[in-house]
Amino acid sequence: MEEPLTLHPVKLYVYDLSKGMARRLSPLMLGKSTAGVPAPPRPPPPGGSHTSIIVHKDEFFYGSGGISSCAPGGTLLGPPDTVVDLGNTEVTEEIFLEYLSSLGESMFRGESYNLFEHNCNTFSNEVAQFLTGKKIPSYITDLPSEVLATPFGQALRPLLDSIQIQPPGGNTFSRHNGQS
Repeated sequence: MEEPLTLHPVKLYVYDLSKGMARRLSPLMLGKSTAGVPAPPRPPPPGGSHTSIIVHKDEFFYGSGGISSCAPGGTLLGPPDTVVDLGNTEVTEEIFLEYLSSLGESMFRGESYNLFEHNCNTFSNEVAQFLTGKKIPSYITDLPSEVLATPFGQALRPLLDSIQIQPPGGNTFSRHNGQS
């Protein structure tokens, strides 16, 4: 007799790295607010957001150091500004850790990080689709292209392209230390 499948909750943590400054300054510098489309129960954080995936009792994220993990809310960023429920997954922890290991050796190596085109949001979107078949909200994934479409965004791009983000407090993920 087959065992019933266990469902595991999948959450998206969204952090506002600017701590509200981007929301206040975006109309002046970009000609529009970066607040985006409201997502119940709170509007999304504006530009400068960092995202991570919470599944199997750990938080997983990507930065210039590669894929990292920690206890939920365990980076120095503290608690997330918004938590988005992405649904449930049937993917076991063992299969998920194998998947992350392969991502860390291919698409999401630290040296592949790029603030606008290949970042924590790209990682969260990829992992969310693997786990749930759903993408993360478009107000998060569309924000970099919206910023770059403005004259101010284009002027800042050379500086912003040189920025490497790695939230402090996580452990670099590997199959050996990624298990809780």
